[in-house]
Amino acid sequence: MNADDSCQGGQSQRLQIARAYLKDAEILIFDEATANLDADSEYAIISSLYSVLKEKTVVIIAHRLSTVKDVDCIFFLEERKITGSGTHKELLENHERYARFVQEQMIE
Repeated sequence: MNADDSCQGGQSQRLQIARAYLKDAEILIFDEATANLDADSEYAIISSLYSVLKEKTVVIIAHRLSTVKDVDCIFFLEERKITGSGTHKELLENHERYARFVQEQMIE
């Protein structure tokens, strides 16, 4: 059992973000970092991520669009292929499947 095992409510994710920041890596990858969190904890984690790592290249892999809707560029994948890329607004306007996916998740 490690220290992360006893953390709750996004504490483990916050520790991972802090470790990534301290390592000073040029590129950081977060794979489903907020998948098991409630909406409030997810918001706190994403806010921390954006403010602490704003000068880094960060790749966020997520199924929840609320996690990535404010990033610089979203790559939308279907059947393991990138079928669209752009900002949330650009994809909403130009990618039918993305727009449907957003509607299904009730994100504006």
